[in-house]
Amino acid sequence: MLAEVSRRGTDRTRSELTEQTRVGEALVRGLVRAQLALALRLAVVVLVGLGGLPWLFAIAPAVGRVTVAGVNLPWLLLGVAAFPFLVAVGWVYVRLAERNEQDFCDLVQRPER
Repeated sequence: MLAEVSRRGTDRTRSELTEQTRVGEALVRGLVRAQLALALRLAVVVLVGLGGLPWLFAIAPAVGRVTVAGVNLPWLLLGVAAFPFLVAVGWVYVRLAERNEQDFCDLVQRPER
């Protein structure tokens, strides 16, 4: 998507980006900041989602002794359910990161007033 910005869009904004002027740097810095904020928010989701499970089992040992189909719940959650959870978080990240890039491209290609 970002490669399209260098091919299309308004001449002034495109030149700001290609010449790496202060305005262009500010635009790119805004995109990087948005992507970093997204990554940090989803990292917190993973940290709470997966990192909170051992705390739950330590605080409430009865939950850690629950069995489902003959397998302990901690093994199911951390060994099996963690992978679909991580795939889902990765899928959400890709979609939201692409939306950030599309918003950036729309901003760059917006006609000047």
